[in-house]
Amino acid sequence: MQIQVNTSNGVENKEALERWADGQLRLNLGRFADAVTRIEVHLSDENHEAKGGADKRCSMEARLVHHQPLAVTQHGASLDEAFRGAVEKLKRSLDNAVGRLYDHRRHRETIRTGPDGADAGETAP
Repeated sequence: MQIQVNTSNGVENKEALERWADGQLRLNLGRFADAVTRIEVHLSDENHEAKGGADKRCSMEARLVHHQPLAVTQHGASLDEAFRGAVEKLKRSLDNAVGRLYDHRRHRETIRTGPDGADAGETAP
């Protein structure tokens, strides 16, 4: 799973923030490593000259294997708040998307077998 963190001009301590974000994503989303090829993060301060308000923004996009990309955005009073909110949103989206893919494969019925796994022509005891 490749992780790319981008920051806008109004964001301070870019290198430390990028390392921290990479570690947090691997910790929180590592279980999706087989399904996700890449995660792009965009951290920005939408109004870096003014103080206050929920002007920090974090957008994340996850590129999935054989599936459409998933994107989430979260605003917050701090970059930490915006980032953590976006991670939770992305985790829920990945749970839904990846969970549906695996559930569909696991619970699929065919014309050869019935719901209990027996041949369609056989009667269950």
